[in-house]
Amino acid sequence: MWFSGAFVLLTLLVWASEAQIREPESKDWYEHATFYQIYPRSFQDSNGDGIGDLIGITSRLEYLAGLGIDAAWLSPPFVSPLRDFGYDVSDFYDIQPEYGTLQHMEQLIAEAHRHGIKLMLDFIPNHTSDEHKWFEQSASGAVGSTYYEFYIWRDGKRNAVTGVLEPPNNWISVFGGPAWTYDERRGQYYLHQFTSKQPDLNYRHPAVLEEMTAMLRFWLEKGVDGFRLDAINHMFEDEQLRDEPPGWGAPGTYDELDHIYTKDNPDTYGVVYGWRQLCEEHGRQTGKTIILMTEAYASIENTMLYYEDATGSRQGAHMPFNFQLIYDFTRDQNAIGLKQTIDFWLNHMPARHTPSWVGGSHDHSRVASRVGVEYVDQLLTLLHTLPGTSITYYGEEIGMFDYKDAEQYDNRDPNRTPMQWDSTVSGGFSTNRSTWLPLHPDYPTRNVAMQETASKSTLKHFRKLTDLRRHRTLINGEFTHRTVGREVYAFSRDLHGEDSFVTVLNMGSAGRTVDLGDFPNLPASLTVEIAQPNSNYNERDTVPIHEVKLMAHDSIVLRAVVSGSGRVQLSLAVAILVAVKTLLL
Repeated sequence: MWFSGAFVLLTLLVWASEAQIREPESKDWYEHATFYQIYPRSFQDSNGDGIGDLIGITSRLEYLAGLGIDAAWLSPPFVSPLRDFGYDVSDFYDIQPEYGTLQHMEQLIAEAHRHGIKLMLDFIPNHTSDEHKWFEQSASGAVGSTYYEFYIWRDGKRNAVTGVLEPPNNWISVFGGPAWTYDERRGQYYLHQFTSKQPDLNYRHPAVLEEMTAMLRFWLEKGVDGFRLDAINHMFEDEQLRDEPPGWGAPGTYDELDHIYTKDNPDTYGVVYGWRQLCEEHGRQTGKTIILMTEAYASIENTMLYYEDATGSRQGAHMPFNFQLIYDFTRDQNAIGLKQTIDFWLNHMPARHTPSWVGGSHDHSRVASRVGVEYVDQLLTLLHTLPGTSITYYGEEIGMFDYKDAEQYDNRDPNRTPMQWDSTVSGGFSTNRSTWLPLHPDYPTRNVAMQETASKSTLKHFRKLTDLRRHRTLINGEFTHRTVGREVYAFSRDLHGEDSFVTVLNMGSAGRTVDLGDFPNLPASLTVEIAQPNSNYNERDTVPIHEVKLMAHDSIVLRAVVSGSGRVQLSLAVAILVAVKTLLL
């Protein structure tokens, strides 16, 4: 009799063992990180010259650590004539004097690591400044020069009617006008897909790739944790220099042509895969993960190839930048469109890779100006509770606006104005009343210090979100999303044995009462984990699942406490083991 009972108990034990759900794999730091972009000229001035610098950034690391930042990436701090404010590099191995010295960069890296923050550098592989020594020697026309073939030079064409010398083909610069400029020194045209001050490097010349790879090694040895590869899909062009076909834009604009010969060349991916190998090798030597992020305004199919090649055998960027929320999160967007935007990326992404969610950057209008200040907290809620990584542009954590009157050098100046720290002179950014760009005039009332002391604020909302991102469910949890009518978007994050979370966004301009009953396995009532500052809910409020009341443009994160089924299953297995042992004695 005892044998029969033991047999039954053993059978139950086997069943319980087989029913165990596989634990999620441990994720690397970047797969759930909060990234923060710093524009060095505008973050913190330490010496009163009105320009941000590296010492200034270092002085604010405690703020960033308290903000819950895992990694910061700097817009280019390298030596530059600043025709494109650092995206025209004249020396990749040194620091722009206005920002400091190489030693200051080393101190910044070390201090960032001491505060638990990874540091990434913006790397511009496509071009250099025309004041770089490589270009100056290449333009000299000396055939024996080491740098003779470092750039793309071609003879012009004589117009059969006018006899005027014209560019080699019809290619257009990203900023409009011809992508070719004639240089008297060499008597040829050079290619520049951006401004004439940014000549394109010739990656079909092996020495160029060797030099740029050596530069990456240099910074890796300095301790940086990875690179953002700027404008990566412009690296290679058609070898035959064929004219591009008509596009859809006005004459002289970039979109006048369809850029089938100047963008997304397959050879680009090979370089990225090679640089990924470099990062992997360095990571093995140092015991840490070095990451690549790529910026490419490309089709979704071409963008996904930055993750890995078509066979999945060669790995590339850990995270291609996903700009879809910048494009699609707009005033007139509804829940249906938002869900399609998120599906668009996730459905194309190769298996076992990490999505990134970008809310803004130095090239895009700020959320408060692009969409509306009433959407800022809602977008932050979305960015930080979706699976994967979030990327935040400095100042978005306090809802900064563009300042149109700040436009002095570039039409992107309005979203690059100095960080608003407090209500003192120049917003605490500088002791100088004159700053490289003027501050937005709302800085006395919209700044870090005021939001620190307020009972509720966008800054405090941001901190709560980054803290929640460290929960196991937010790191490893399954993602299920749906629309609730046309205006409400909701998604759950679920992990076996852990509390579940449900993020709910009302995209509409009127209040809504929402029924979340279509989400399976949720209890009859949920608890408010996070509510944006102007929500009608407070943390720890109890909310019936069938009657979630949201204000216009509201967002909340709800917690469903784990039922304990996982613990019950484990307890049952333990009880069976004890019973079997007793019966066999």
